[in-house]
Amino acid sequence: MPVPGPGYSITIRVEAPPSASAAGDLTSAVGRVGGVITAFDVVESHADRVVVDITCNATSAEHANEITEALGELPGVAVRKVSDRTFLIHLGGKLEVHSKVALRNRDDLSRAYTPGVARVCQAIAANPEDARRLTIKRNTVAVVTDGSAVLGLGNIGPAAALPVMEGKAVLFKKFADVDAWPIVLDTQDTDEIIRTVELIAPAYAGINLEDIAAPRCFEIEARLREKLDIPVFHDDQHGTAIVVVAALRNALKVVGKSLDQCKIVVCGVGAAGSAIIRLLLHRKPADIVAVDINGIVHADRGDLDSNLEQIAANTNKDGMSGSLHDALVGADVFIGVSAPNLFGAEQVKTMAKDAVVFALANPDPEIDPIEAQQYAAVVATGRSDYPNQINNVLAFPGVFRGLLDAHARTITDDMLLAAADAIADVSNGERINASFIVPSVFDAAVAPAVAEAVRKAAQH
Repeated sequence: MPVPGPGYSITIRVEAPPSASAAGDLTSAVGRVGGVITAFDVVESHADRVVVDITCNATSAEHANEITEALGELPGVAVRKVSDRTFLIHLGGKLEVHSKVALRNRDDLSRAYTPGVARVCQAIAANPEDARRLTIKRNTVAVVTDGSAVLGLGNIGPAAALPVMEGKAVLFKKFADVDAWPIVLDTQDTDEIIRTVELIAPAYAGINLEDIAAPRCFEIEARLREKLDIPVFHDDQHGTAIVVVAALRNALKVVGKSLDQCKIVVCGVGAAGSAIIRLLLHRKPADIVAVDINGIVHADRGDLDSNLEQIAANTNKDGMSGSLHDALVGADVFIGVSAPNLFGAEQVKTMAKDAVVFALANPDPEIDPIEAQQYAAVVATGRSDYPNQINNVLAFPGVFRGLLDAHARTITDDMLLAAADAIADVSNGERINASFIVPSVFDAAVAPAVAEAVRKAAQH
């Protein structure tokens, strides 16, 4: 199912004979092994040879090696160098610090630093709230992780999580002009994480928890919200939930169904799945049936932790038991935040007419989208190479922009729902259809709309 994409983009520099057929031979070799060429540049030309940079997308590191080997096997062709464009973009990290003020002379230095800065320090000491006005706190968010649940990679630790946290900070700046900084903690002890975030909090106007494994993430977020006077937002929970609720609102409009008449199956009851269920319950669907690795969640199952007990108490009205396949029978909506390849077209066929399937496991969804489309009316994934990408980037930049603009001290479900409605409204009206239920992450209208909705909800 994987298709070549920019995540595995390589540039291969080769020497080739200067024949009329050289370009065709090179491109054909890449195509034969399934690579997709995105650029073909002649960088040197000589009487006896040409040097060419071939940039192409692959499906994996192994596939990239296969493409390179196919080129090297051509008569007269020599591979000089292979550059992985994803690694190149990460060299030296993706963030740097810039000064917002000019230091052109002694006067500038005297105001920005000593002695002038002492006056500002004294003002903040007299009125600590002035820190929001006179320091970076006004527009700065900490992106905090312990590296225990990074993307689909699992518990890879803080150092390996840093590229993801850097990327998150870049997205904050790009889409909402929020200054975010990655904080990777070399501990997975709940109490240590909470105390560490509490200690660094004075420098920040918000905390974005990221890639912390369930169930610890629930306790960490809840306790930090009690302790801190700034918003604490776990993006894996609430960012995902916001975008799912937005997308589902528009998907149900496409198929002409009302949420209060829909049976929804949520597969995966970790951080994302639990938050999706909790936010959807505010919109009062007919029923939600939660499914985890041990099957349908119900009150009598006997193996439930405190999170699953709460889920069981508020879902599965008929007390269903069984497997995911059992849960899908007659369901109007499937939302998956779990694992790849859990079911196929035959199971979608058992769902209600005009079913909606959100298969969001990354990089490989719970069902091949092509299979799902055989029977489902609307299909969404977490991938960028299929229509209807459910991506947290639609939510978290605008959410924090709104929180910072409102000088918010907490975050509520009303704010999350306001953000979801704002995203849905950007793509609403005549534009929505089965292949367009959420706007692009590059739609410039999204972050401002979300920010304004959250700001208004925060002020109320």
